[in-house]
Amino acid sequence: MSYREVFSHVVEVVEAVGATILVVGGLGAFARYAYEILLKRGADSFGDLRKNLGRVILLGLEVLIIADIIRTIVVDQSLENVAVLGIIVVIRVVLSFSLEVEIDGMWPWNRWRVGSDRSGPDVS
Repeated sequence: MSYREVFSHVVEVVEAVGATILVVGGLGAFARYAYEILLKRGADSFGDLRKNLGRVILLGLEVLIIADIIRTIVVDQSLENVAVLGIIVVIRVVLSFSLEVEIDGMWPWNRWRVGSDRSGPDVS
């Protein structure tokens, strides 16, 4: 078995882990939502579902991008694959950014204001 064949199988395993995270995490988020609706009658159950699904998607995307990086660097070394990886990374960054804004409900550069009663950032 050659070096590239080994890493080709590693990429398949990492992709399977990423897909599993998305499926199992999504099902878990919906199960928790159903539990909150049926038993706890939570006031913001839908908001929690959206946050949990967003976190699952972010984690799954992180793992899948690892597989793409390994494939591009080790398995299929070509200029076309590097370009595809670049596009995937840009799409993933935009997705992650928008999901993070959706989960937190604020722009990342405004986080320092939450929990701060003063008018400026905490420099201590």
